[in-house]
Amino acid sequence: MTGASGTPNTPDAEGASGAERAERAGRRARTDRTDRTDRTDRQVRAVRIGPRSAAALGIVSAIGVAAFGWPLLADSASGLAHSGDAPWLFAALLPLLLAVAVAAVADTGLDAKAVAMLGVLAAAGAALRPLGAGTAGLEPMFFLMVLSGRVLGPGFGFVLGAVSMFASALLTGGVGPWLPFQMLSMGWVAMGAGLLPGPHSLRGRRELALLAAYGAVASVLYGVVMNLQGWPFISGLASGISHVPGDPLEVKLAKFTAYVLATSLGWDLPRALLTVVLTLTVGGTVLRALRRATRRAAFGAPAAFTGAPFARSEGGNAES
Repeated sequence: MTGASGTPNTPDAEGASGAERAERAGRRARTDRTDRTDRTDRQVRAVRIGPRSAAALGIVSAIGVAAFGWPLLADSASGLAHSGDAPWLFAALLPLLLAVAVAAVADTGLDAKAVAMLGVLAAAGAALRPLGAGTAGLEPMFFLMVLSGRVLGPGFGFVLGAVSMFASALLTGGVGPWLPFQMLSMGWVAMGAGLLPGPHSLRGRRELALLAAYGAVASVLYGVVMNLQGWPFISGLASGISHVPGDPLEVKLAKFTAYVLATSLGWDLPRALLTVVLTLTVGGTVLRALRRATRRAAFGAPAAFTGAPFARSEGGNAES
């Protein structure tokens, strides 16, 4: 006898009919496909962060925090508080530190495939940024940086954010003392996306919701920290929101909050809204494309060379 599908119903040694054996085989095949999908959808660390690169990232981040936060933390008795050279000093120092950090990360794991991926994504990010330049702060490159950091890991994310911002500045002519701060801030944005929870298991709508929420917060915080960089440059102006080095911390915080509300919040909120909309609408497609590209690139796969074909093509002896 045969089943409805034409499978013989003769019991096997374990007493299972052909239909039952076919059903078990189908379940095993589906399980194998699920396991393969889970393995291939795991977050790929296109750049491995070793001890040296981690130390370099930690140092440049610590100095970056000091570069952004010194206007609030320096008191009236500090020589730095009365110095107008501090913003320029940090602007000159940060590019050197960023170069050291990027070089350290690249030296520990940026192979040819990672360089190619970095070039493509950095070019895409640089091309996306001018699309919204000058239009209520709309910058579509933020969602790409967040999704790329999520898929390719924090090390790759930091390098991608810094390089993308540098490339976009060259493209738009936005080179100035603010550029190192922008590069560091965007590096933090993309690196933070790579450090979000559930990189190997969280998928679907929950992952998109997480990335959208992170992108919104990161977009606003990016504007806030960039305001910290620019705020000291208006010291001495006849304005109630100007930076005065000798003010107490609570007065500085009040003035800075007013400065943010008056100057950039109207740009920061639309940037956050656009990031959320793009993540929720096209984020799934972009994530699948990035993960498919990383699977094909096979980052971290050991290179295997066979001597025989090479030897034969050179006319040599494969066994020599």
